[in-house]
Order: sequence, then structure tokens, then C-alpha cells
Amino acid sequence: MARFQENDLPKAKLNASTLSKALLIFKYAKNHKWKFYLGLVFLLLTGGTALAFPKLLGMLVDCVTAKDLMKAKNIAIGLMGILLLQSFFSFFRLSLFINFTENTLANIRLSLYSNLIKLPMTFFSQKRVGELNSRISADITQIQDTLTTTIAEFLRQFILIIGGVIFLATISLRLTLMMLCIVPVVAVAAVIFGRFIRKFSKNVQDQVAESQVIVEETLQGITNVKAFANEWYEIARYKGKINDVVKLAIKGGQYRGYFASFIIFCLFGAIVAVVWYGVSLCINGEIKGVGELISFVLYSTFIGASFGGIAELYAQIQKAVGATERVFELLDETPEKISGTQNHSTEKIKGNVTFKNVAFHYPSRPEVKVLKDVSFTANYGQKIALVGPSGAGKSTISSLLLRFYDIESGQILIDDKNIYDYDLENLRGNMSIVPQDVILFGGSIRENIAYGKPDATEEEILLAAKQANALDFVNGFPEKFDTLVGERGIKLSGGQRQRIAIARALLKNPSILILDEATSSLDSESEKLVQEALENLMEGRTSIIIAHRLATIRNADAILVLNEGKIAESGTHKELLEIENGIYRNLSNLQFSEY
Repeated sequence: MARFQENDLPKAKLNASTLSKALLIFKYAKNHKWKFYLGLVFLLLTGGTALAFPKLLGMLVDCVTAKDLMKAKNIAIGLMGILLLQSFFSFFRLSLFINFTENTLANIRLSLYSNLIKLPMTFFSQKRVGELNSRISADITQIQDTLTTTIAEFLRQFILIIGGVIFLATISLRLTLMMLCIVPVVAVAAVIFGRFIRKFSKNVQDQVAESQVIVEETLQGITNVKAFANEWYEIARYKGKINDVVKLAIKGGQYRGYFASFIIFCLFGAIVAVVWYGVSLCINGEIKGVGELISFVLYSTFIGASFGGIAELYAQIQKAVGATERVFELLDETPEKISGTQNHSTEKIKGNVTFKNVAFHYPSRPEVKVLKDVSFTANYGQKIALVGPSGAGKSTISSLLLRFYDIESGQILIDDKNIYDYDLENLRGNMSIVPQDVILFGGSIRENIAYGKPDATEEEILLAAKQANALDFVNGFPEKFDTLVGERGIKLSGGQRQRIAIARALLKNPSILILDEATSSLDSESEKLVQEALENLMEGRTSIIIAHRLATIRNADAILVLNEGKIAESGTHKELLEIENGIYRNLSNLQFSEY
């Protein structure tokens, strides 16, 4: 599964197009926009008070020369007042930006999830869910960090650079030009060098992680290692990887040494050069006093630090713009047309199903025709079984019936009405599927059964569990219906999960039932209980049964044998056994000869 760390996020170029897309995020702020704008006001005030600090500090130092204690006291009070104001402004700036961001992102998360869950199966068949989840998580986190702090910090640094240069120019234009030629260049170089070292350190960490993988694999497969007497081979493999780590780490250490030397000599050297030049100007009378020189040095430090920081912040904003684009790409995906309301009424259908010359291929594999000219009819109350080798198209028929995918040609009719003329939610509301691998949600047994009908009463849930042969094992748990099933139903056995799925389907009371190899992976005892429950479930419904085990479909009203996307044979169990060299007959002989 792909994992996306913040540092791995791709950057977007900042231009009018990308910025206009990024600004769409404000649409989700709704009635919280004012918090962002008010936060900007507090940001400007924070920047303004920060710029006043070096000036007042310089004036305070000049009081030594003037020997003016009262003035020094007033300036010191002014400085404390500025610090108090800055603390006040910073608190409201952060509070407002965080409030704005969290409310905006809550709306984006909800819209994104609502859109994702409504997207058609074609979308999910072309995307890896784990990667999609990781992508969304990393992108939303990047947007969150940027809206909360990065934009504010970027603007603050920008204010400090512009304001600082203006204040410096009022002290000494010559010294300002000299400082701008040295300090920002050295600061930016330090940032670039620092980035290179971080990237190199990450490579070392990756190599160490790879060496740990060798240890993990070896210890997990220790039986094989010893059985093949390959201890020497594994030691050599690990030694090779460790040597690579050592070489890389030593090289990284050298780079860090260069970086430390660069900081000591170049960065501090630049400050020394500026101070030296300032002192010489001060001695020559071009700068009025020591206080102005101190103000100049502080402003220079502000500007240098801001130049260093703004490059990194700009890169973070680029990542956030890219993240916003990717989030909006998902939001722009066209969802299926469903009502999305809990109180959607389901109009009952009878359950006559007709496939007329249906052809289909999956969007991701257009060259492979899964179904070719498939035609059959399943009347109300009938049990129609689909058998055939893997890849013949059995499960595809159930997917098309649920309208997970659009057919290429032909027609699917339900009660003589085209399947595409039905409201999608109403159509699926009249169907239930019991799959081979039942996935339950991580709540209680009650919640999982009620998934078929969220507003079901306790009596209805109890009856569904009883009809599904689930009541005995549910009552055997100390918490009964409140028993938590664990992630994907891991705390229940396969047979128990199947019966919960059957109870869920019974509660939904569908007109059309799809059983996708519902008993194929169960032991004999569980299969007997599940088969009894399925008989209850199929009563009075049109049932499409996908089966590998032919013993479970002997009593089907019709059996369709699929082969290479076509219906090769059809008839009852008895009729199909009479076909000389028939596919069904051969499958039957093969299966029953095993017992």
C-alpha cells in the first residue's frame, strides 16, 4: 500500500490558474469567511508590532549615551506594551485561523466523503482504496497546516522583509544595500544546503528500514532459513546492507560537517561584516548612534531569518495548492444519482428479471469481453443458478443487475421496465446480496443486522436473526445483540458472519436476491445451518444463485452454465445431466466423484 508523507507531496506551480482553483476552498468556509479576514487584520498588527520592537530597542540603548533615565523607563514600558500587544494579536490571529480552518475542512471532509461514497464502481475499480485513503489524508493534512499556520507565517515573514528594508533604508541606505547583498543570499543558501542534508538523512533512514526488513523476514521465516542451512547467506545479506548504511551515514556526517562549517563561517561571517561596516559608518558619523546600529543589526537578523524561512514556506504553499487541486479533482468526479436522504421511500417491485442480448466489458479492460450476447429470464419467485468456470462472467451478471456498471449493448429489464429507467436507490433498495466473503462493519451485531433497514424495530431484528438461524449463537454471547463483531467481523466465524448477512438481507425484505457462492467456504455443520437460513430467505423472492458447489443448486428452477462469457447450456439439474459431454455433466461428475 502506498504511503504518502508530507515531504513526498508533489508541488504545484503557482500561477493564476492554480491559485484560482485553490481559492475555491473558500466556498466551503460558508459563514466562517469573516474569521479568516479578521485573522489577516490581526496578522498585520502582529507584523507591525514586531517591526516596532528593534526600533524601540535601539532607542533604549541610546538612552545610555544621553543618560536619560526617564526616557529609558518610558521606552522600556513601551517595549513591554508592544510585547503585550503582540501576544494579544498573536492569540487572536491563531484562534481565528484555526477556527476558520477546522470549520472549512469539516465541510470539505464531509463533501469529499459524501461524493466518494456516491461514486460509481467504475471509479473504485480503477483506484486503489488504500492509496486513495492515504492520498486524501495527506492532502487534507497539508491544507490544514497551510491554512492554520503556513499562509499566516508566509505573510508575516513578507511583512518583516518589506518593513525591515524600509526601516533599514531610513537608518543608512549604503549599509542596507550592503546587507541585502550578503545576508539574504547566505540565508537562502543555508536553507538550500539544509534541505539537501535532510534529503540525504532520509535516504539513510530508508536504508536502515531496508536492513530491518531483512531482519524481520529472516526471523519470520527462521524455519526455512535453518531447514536450508542458509544462516551464512542471511548474515552476508544483512552485512551487505549494513555496510551500505555505514557508507551513506558517514557521507551524511561529512555533509553535516560542511553545513556546520558553512553556518559558522558564512552566516556569522556575514553578520560580522554587516556589523563591521555599520561600526565604520557609525564612527564616520553616517549613523547617528549605537542604538541605531543595534536596531540595524536586529532588522538585518529579522530579514535574514525571514528570507531563510520564506523559501520553505513558499514550498509548503505550493504543496498545499497541489493538494487542493487533487481534493477538488475528487470532488469534481460525477457521483451516481442517488437521493442521499435517509427517508427515501422504496417503491416495491415484483422481481421479474430479463437479460436480452447483454454484452459487457470492464472499463479497465476494454479488450476483454466478459459477457457476449447473454439472454435469460428469471420470473418472480424462481431460483436461477449460475455455474461455470472462474472468469466466465457469473459475478458480473450480479454486478450489472445492481447497476454497478453500465452494459455495452442489449437490455436488462425488471418487471418489463428497463433497469436504467428505475431510480437507482429504489432499484438497489429492492435487492439484497449475500456474498461469499461477508464483510461486517465494526459495530455491534444489532447494528450490522439493522444495516438492511436502519429504522428497524427490536422485534424485527430479533425475527430476522431467528429466521437466519443466528439467534442461538447471538444469545450465546454475554452481550447478545450488543456484541461487537470487530473490524470486518473478525471476531465471528465464517458461518456466523454468513448468518448475520442473511439476517440483514431478510430485514431488508428484497424482491430480488443475489447469492454469490454464499456457502462455498463453510464447514459441513455451518453450511447446513446457513443453507436452512438461505431457504427461508429465498422463499417468495426471485433468487440469482452463483455457485461452484453443485449440490446446493439441485433444486433450482433453472441452471445457466456460463462459459467464455456466453450461456453454453441451460435447464434443470436433471436436464443438464442428460446432455452428452455437457459442461455441467462434466462438472457434476468431477465434483461428486470426490465424495
